[in-house]
Amino acid sequence: MAEILKGAQVVAALNEKLIQKVAVLKEKGVTPTLAIVRVGERSDDVAYENGAMKRCEKIGVKAKQITLPGDVSQDELLAMICELNGDPQIHGVLLFRPLPKYMDEALVCNTLAPEKDVDGITNASNAGILTGTAIGYPPCTPQACMEILDYYGIGTTGKKAVVIGRSLVVGKPAAMMLVQRNATVTICHTRTVDMPAVCREADILIVAAGRAEIVGKDYFREDQIVIDVGINVDEDGKLCGDVNFAEAEPIVRAITPVPGGVGTVTTSVLVKHVVEAAEKTANRKG
Repeated sequence: MAEILKGAQVVAALNEKLIQKVAVLKEKGVTPTLAIVRVGERSDDVAYENGAMKRCEKIGVKAKQITLPGDVSQDELLAMICELNGDPQIHGVLLFRPLPKYMDEALVCNTLAPEKDVDGITNASNAGILTGTAIGYPPCTPQACMEILDYYGIGTTGKKAVVIGRSLVVGKPAAMMLVQRNATVTICHTRTVDMPAVCREADILIVAAGRAEIVGKDYFREDQIVIDVGINVDEDGKLCGDVNFAEAEPIVRAITPVPGGVGTVTTSVLVKHVVEAAEKTANRKG
């Protein structure tokens, strides 16, 4: 039976450290502050926003909600982002995507100052991941995967890692982060030949395929670590991952559950990035 890599313990450990850091910052007169910018009323955005607000409150980070109508003009949104860029009291900005189709999403995202890009949506943040430099911040979801590996003491140096998915949201940044941790990394995608065979070679398998339970028993072998990033709803209306948990769990050494795994850690990572941005501000002042 596999070890279940639950997110709750990771969150508790992260929160404990962040609460201490926030206390130190407030003694210096700096209150870490996150601006949450949402266009429209998408239910999944609202749910994530509510979770982020609760996490911020728990840790002592201030959160400012900015909700714009679903038909807001691109110029108005750009003006709002520029205002946040110039506000020294705002340390991080979370901009929900996708934006309305009439907007140039790349232009809007890259208008955000990289030092306030706490969810890795700018080209500069992606460049930071590629070069291993502290430009912006990585997307919260792949960083949550790394936090899970760290908490459970799962080393990556010299290990074979496979990432299923090549998006800029999860797959590519996760792969680059693993490379920087000295893993040998393969990225699988829809054109990969014999993907199950490739995945069976992995010591660490990160799955961001985007389809419910598509990764089954043929993908696994003994002694693997499986990180399931997917969040889907199955035919019975229940949350499930991209991995068929029932088929993987008897085979692999350890696996994250869905729900209760990577998604649980993501909002804590968001807050961690805000606190780190505030620390940089305090150090510049100091």
